[in-house]
This record gives sequence, structure tokens and C-alpha cells, in this order.
Amino acid sequence: MTMTATITQPIIETERFDLRPLRKSDAGLITLYWSDRRVALMTTSIPHPLPPGTADAFVERATREPRNDDVWAIDGTKTGGSELMGLISLERMDRSQSEVGYWVAPAFWNTGLASEAVQALVEANPLKNKAMFASVFQDNEASARVLTHCGFHYLGDAESFCVARDATVLTWTYSRNLC
Repeated sequence: MTMTATITQPIIETERFDLRPLRKSDAGLITLYWSDRRVALMTTSIPHPLPPGTADAFVERATREPRNDDVWAIDGTKTGGSELMGLISLERMDRSQSEVGYWVAPAFWNTGLASEAVQALVEANPLKNKAMFASVFQDNEASARVLTHCGFHYLGDAESFCVARDATVLTWTYSRNLC
């Protein structure tokens, strides 16, 4: 795996895909995937149905400076795949820590893509974090397996509000020390 810089956010290269900064042209595929109820229901912030312009506004926020999180597209074009198969992000926290967030388009579920993306981000550690955290809804066992597969350890139960469900949902919280 190698890293090359694009302004302030690196491109993280793997054999199967690149994690690259978002670009305006990604908004169309993000809209397509976010419009899928199955995707929205497993995130805290994607509404369903998806209002027009939501993805465009997201890309605008994710590409401006300053920002609190870095978002990468999971881009498979180097191996003949889709230019956007999902997104992965790091939200900055205090004390050299970040929270990992990710989703993968349903066409790529059960392919190991999420595990590979999380592992690549952890290994690259572009923000030089001492620890990373993540939480998943308790009815999303596949995402919990991704985290444990990538060396994250269960911390405890919590809850988060899910916009698509218009409800508070129980979560599992995980961490991984990187020092």
C-alpha cells in the first residue's frame, strides 16, 4: 500500500481499489446509493427518502477547508470496478483520535470491500491517530464483523439517532489503539 498526497488529504492505494478524496462528479453515484433505503437505514445521517441536492451539499462540505472530517471514495477503477463503491471517513476527535464511518453500496456487500477499506485506512493512519473508534447499529452485525476483523475491540453499548428511521437506535461501540 502506498500513499500520495492531494492537497491535504492523501490517496490511499491498495491492490483492489484506491481511497481517494471526493470530487464533485461523485454526487450522482452517492445520490443513487443513498436513495437505497437499505443504505440509509444503517447510517445515522442519511435521510430516506433522500431530498434533492443532499449529495451535492455533502460533497461540497467534504471538499472544503477547513473541515472536521476527511471522506474518501472507495474507487475501484484501477481494477475495472466502479469509480464509487462506497465511502469511508475519519472524523477528528480530541487527543489524536478519530471516529471511522463507512458504507458500501449494496452491490458490493459480502465481498470483503468494507473490511479491506477499513483495514487500509487503519494501516495508512493518515491523521496519525493514537486510536480510532467506530459504532454500528446493533441490527447491523455485518458492520460489527468488519470492525472486529480489522482489530477493533468492543467497548460497550450506546445509542444514536438515525435520521432515516426517525428513531434512536442501539449501537455497539468499538476502538482500536494505534500506538
